[in-house]
Amino acid sequence: MPDRPGEREAGGEQWRGAGERIDTLLDACAAGGPAARDRAERLVREVVGLYGAGLARVLDRLDPGVVDELARDDLIASLLLVHGLHPHDVRTRVAGALDSVRPYLGSHGGDVTLVDVADGVVRLELAGSCRTCPSSSVTLELAVEDAVRAAAPEIETIEVVAAEPDSPGGVIPAESLFARVHPAEAHAGSWIAVPELADLAPGEVGGFTVGTLVVLACRVGDDLFVYRDRCAACGESMAGAALHRRPGHPVGDAVLRCPRCRAHYDVVHAGARLDGDEHLEPFPVLTRSGALSVAVPVEVAG
Repeated sequence: MPDRPGEREAGGEQWRGAGERIDTLLDACAAGGPAARDRAERLVREVVGLYGAGLARVLDRLDPGVVDELARDDLIASLLLVHGLHPHDVRTRVAGALDSVRPYLGSHGGDVTLVDVADGVVRLELAGSCRTCPSSSVTLELAVEDAVRAAAPEIETIEVVAAEPDSPGGVIPAESLFARVHPAEAHAGSWIAVPELADLAPGEVGGFTVGTLVVLACRVGDDLFVYRDRCAACGESMAGAALHRRPGHPVGDAVLRCPRCRAHYDVVHAGARLDGDEHLEPFPVLTRSGALSVAVPVEVAG
């Protein structure tokens, strides 16, 4: 029977929670005692094994280019990972994940390099001002770490090589870096799909509600930048703000001016104020499951 309008989209949302629903059902089986749970787990393993064997035969009959194309789909990629059939090794997948967040890191004047992947541990090195940016914890925890774990769920630990200019680099856990940058704050976050962001034209600024938070989104060329809708100088909303280019600067230059206090912010470089020391509060924006999504703190996710 053909899909009804909207069924495909609804199905896309349903499969993302399939793992949690399976775990819930297995836990419910435990109410019948250890034997009941054991039988349920064996049933799941048998079904997974059967589908995995069938999927492997399908892939054997496909051109490698077709398999690569299929692996770009989130749902298919997750199935391939479950069955150990993904066409790319873990290092390639992690490198691709870092490429997906590199534009966001670049907006903070930084970059990330994949140092090593071994024994379930990914080692990364931060470059430029990213490691000292006030929003580095958000950048790492909500963008880099999320992208890596989505592409390579078998990764157990992410470590950051924080190379200081006046001392030898040392390997520290990512969570330790977060604590050092923001010792009194927790930065757990949630990704919320905001497909309307795709409608922003180059040079356009728009306000959007993400959870319970109002954000300001700016498109500079092909890149999107999202900030909390609050001027760091006067504390007021920046509704009505527009992008400007400074005389003599390249086409990619983008300055956002607060319509209330006239403070100027560099949109491309982490929202740093050009006529003061403050900066706007940035939020990561990435394409997840085919939709543009913004990462915001859990308490405002709604």
